[in-house]
Amino acid sequence: MLTIVAFLVALGLLIAVHEWGHYRVAVACGVKVLRFSVGFGKTLYAWKPRRQRPGQDTEFVIGAFPLGGYVRMLDEREAPVAAEERHRAFNNQPLRVRAAVVAAGPVANLLLAVLLFAVVNWWGMQEPRPVLASPVPGSVAEQAGLHGGDRVERAAFEGDSLAPVQSFEDVRWLLTRGALDGHDLRLQVAQDGRRGSREVVMPLSQLHPTEADATLFRRIGILGPLTRPVLGDVVAGSPADRAGLRKGDLVLRVGDTDVVDGQQLREWIRGQSAGTAATWRVVRGDRQIDLQVRPDTLEDNGRRIGRVGAYVGAAPEMVEVRHGPVEGLRRAAVRTWEASLLTVRMMGRMVIGQASLKNLSGPLTIADYAGKSASMGLVQYLVFLAMISVSLGVLNLLPLPVLDGGHLMYYLWEAVTGRSVSDAWMERLQRGGVAVLLVMMTIALFNDVTRLFG
Repeated sequence: MLTIVAFLVALGLLIAVHEWGHYRVAVACGVKVLRFSVGFGKTLYAWKPRRQRPGQDTEFVIGAFPLGGYVRMLDEREAPVAAEERHRAFNNQPLRVRAAVVAAGPVANLLLAVLLFAVVNWWGMQEPRPVLASPVPGSVAEQAGLHGGDRVERAAFEGDSLAPVQSFEDVRWLLTRGALDGHDLRLQVAQDGRRGSREVVMPLSQLHPTEADATLFRRIGILGPLTRPVLGDVVAGSPADRAGLRKGDLVLRVGDTDVVDGQQLREWIRGQSAGTAATWRVVRGDRQIDLQVRPDTLEDNGRRIGRVGAYVGAAPEMVEVRHGPVEGLRRAAVRTWEASLLTVRMMGRMVIGQASLKNLSGPLTIADYAGKSASMGLVQYLVFLAMISVSLGVLNLLPLPVLDGGHLMYYLWEAVTGRSVSDAWMERLQRGGVAVLLVMMTIALFNDVTRLFG
């Protein structure tokens, strides 16, 4: 139920803000708006405000099908217009007005993202400290010389000045950007309790990923923040249960190897084959115990991996990240800009075949993420809304005839040539745009089903 409510709230808000952008600029420019609709199809609810701006008589509507919305303006191409109102028709407006009205929808979504990120920055949120777990063996992080327990103090892409890092989420975002954009990342790290720091370079430009998934982060080698190697719930009848392991046990050593953190222990378990036992030294209460643990194995994407049947790793140490009014707004604008550029680059790489079409997501994945983020709290849900708002704004600026970006391309043609696109060409382009959009939606829906049920 939470997933459905969170999804509908997200859709309603993002669509309403998008259409409000079109509506507000149209009204400000003197264009008469006939209908403002959130949703398509059968009208569930409609109303007209008693007090409207001069020349306006807008009907506000909520439609039954929530995946979209529209603003219908007075337009001679759609219906006859009385002579006294021709100056209010959209088609009779100067080019700059028409372009401003069309661009206002995506811009409204991007401004909403800035506002949501700013609210999160002002409010503050608990995030893991930027202390790294042990890197995956053979990964970029291990080859660069990172170790479990390294605390990231400052970071920057090659050519930029090092900037402070406040949380592990900052590190994750930089790694994502660097890998997808092909930029090497410099990290200034130190070990808690030790003096001095050192600088390492993550050669992320060598990765050439096709999609941002769990496999990419395993190749990078930084899967999460440092966690103490403490066991959580133990499944009854599992190898951990049979060995005598209990919830709350702190693992000090496996065989001859000292255990630094939960990630290191999880990687060791994954690499074990059935029948291979090892001595685990654990702390339980005020005493140390040696236990023989023999992991089971299972198939995971064609690879056999070990399992012990226990949750491994305590919660990471958290820090509150909060910013003042000006700095919070500045960071929000930068985050929105960076997310927009990353989205554009990924779409461009998908078009030329350098990125997988699996990166496309549809309503099922969005609904799933909406429910998960809402269950984690309001702040996480606001971050989710901001990211989706960025995606919606950028998507609508694509030069597809059925989208706002397509109409802006028409106006660019008109500005350059001095004449509008002919009705015949408009019809052909619209059909082509609908076809491309349907293909994209089909791929996104297929990806959704594969991710959720595959």
